[in-house]
Amino acid sequence: MTETTKQQRLQRWIRPEIRALSTYHVADAKGMVKLDAMENPYGWPPGLVEQWLQVLRAAELNRYPDPEARALVTALREVHQIPAQSAVMLGNGSDELIQLIMLAVAAPGRVVLSAEPGFSMYQMIACFVGLDYVGVPLSAQDFSLDLPAMLAAIERHQPAVIFLAYPNNPTGNLFDDAAIEEIIRAAPGLVVVDEAYHAFADATMMGRLADYDNLLVLRTLSKMGLAGLRLGLLAADACWVDEINKIRLPYNINSLTQISARFAMQHAALLGEQTDRISRDREDLCTQLQQIAGLTVYPSRANFILFRVPGGRATELYELLKQDGVLIRNLHKDGSALADCLRVTVGTVDENNAFLAALHKAM
Repeated sequence: MTETTKQQRLQRWIRPEIRALSTYHVADAKGMVKLDAMENPYGWPPGLVEQWLQVLRAAELNRYPDPEARALVTALREVHQIPAQSAVMLGNGSDELIQLIMLAVAAPGRVVLSAEPGFSMYQMIACFVGLDYVGVPLSAQDFSLDLPAMLAAIERHQPAVIFLAYPNNPTGNLFDDAAIEEIIRAAPGLVVVDEAYHAFADATMMGRLADYDNLLVLRTLSKMGLAGLRLGLLAADACWVDEINKIRLPYNINSLTQISARFAMQHAALLGEQTDRISRDREDLCTQLQQIAGLTVYPSRANFILFRVPGGRATELYELLKQDGVLIRNLHKDGSALADCLRVTVGTVDENNAFLAALHKAM
């Protein structure tokens, strides 16, 4: 087969919108202070690791896992205080659940709506499943919801599903509860409140599930220190979960993840101590960043901090930090709402100090 023939075949069968995408890029962090991916920097103490390994030894790897992960769902209900009347479905990370929600409502001409800047996977997955995506700009001043613009977009586009990250990623701020509830009441379809960073926010819409039949709450265990397990949960009225569950592939939560996550939920107090420590360190790091002349530091209720640097130097500073062995996230795009912006994950005290030292040097 010639190269020309191969390209012709590719262009014939791969959808043009997929060919236009770029592969999701994950930077190589080997040997670096890794503060780019909003991970919990803390592991488990050795004694707890040994207990976990003992539990894993009982895993029957020759058998399929429980397709409904019933024991794990029971544990998650208790730890996450999911209302008894709400149904629960698990996903291979919250990304899979986002994709399943969109697949369930996908039809020609239907719209997914979200606020921008927001979580990039909403737009990417909408493209994957053939839905139109509409992003409504946040307030340029403080990244708050522009409620009149959101309501106008809802009226115009009649979205099948609206995604709102709470707190928002990548800005870190917590949207106004009253505004979210007005959006839920105005929405003709589903409203998914994505609480990926709930552990750091001291805020949740989980208790409002009984008030709105079109509200779905999405969470992940990744930010709680279990990113390697790839486990997300969806809580909503059973009428929605039952339908979405029809397109979930069987056995999507493997046995090792089920066993490990259930074990972790038995030690949720330790995870809570870690997230509380990260929240305290976030405030310290924010204060120190605010003392650096020229930076605009945005308030955060997540485990990361967004800041804007002066003079169009975002990419330069990002590269200088990398040269000093510190990896953060460069969000700069010319002309975008995130122009000149960088985002740093809250790490350990030593990691935060290494980042600050490298930033002072780069500035």
